[in-house]
Amino acid sequence: MASSHPFVISVRDIARKPGEMREHELTAPFGEKVGEGLAAVQPDEPAELDVRLESVHEGILATGSASVVARATCARCLTEFDLDVDVDFLELFAYDGASESDYLVVDDTVDVLSVVRDAVVLALPFQPVDRPDCAGLDPETGERLEPGTQLVPEETIDPRWAALQGFAPDLADDQSEDDAQASKKE
Repeated sequence: MASSHPFVISVRDIARKPGEMREHELTAPFGEKVGEGLAAVQPDEPAELDVRLESVHEGILATGSASVVARATCARCLTEFDLDVDVDFLELFAYDGASESDYLVVDDTVDVLSVVRDAVVLALPFQPVDRPDCAGLDPETGERLEPGTQLVPEETIDPRWAALQGFAPDLADDQSEDDAQASKKE
């Protein structure tokens, strides 16, 4: 028996009639959190789908696009923001035994939920940023940096190596000695 959520679409009028096609538009939430980490679609966030279902010899070919808004946290500055996610999908829903497909036509319906959900998960960024020029956080104060800010780290010397500082060669003296020796050879 097929599920009864909004992503289950009846194909009774086109099933086993190659060449027949129907288009559907629907808006519905996934009903569960989609994605993990720094970007995820909340369970009640509606996804907008445009789906074309075409009857072919092996089953029903579903092609379409989906749009949904994910809640994300910037990987650089930790600011929360909304992230528009747009995906395209293409999947064959096979009749029993007609193909090696992972998806089947069940009770003259196709369930596009897992196809759309998987496409959205793959489109979510691993490290989202709230804007391309996000400069992140100041490591000293933790304050959000303005775009274009470049931190120049102060050169600190490990106290264990401080005693060796006196042995650093003076490059200016070495250069003048090299110049003096070169002029003697000439």
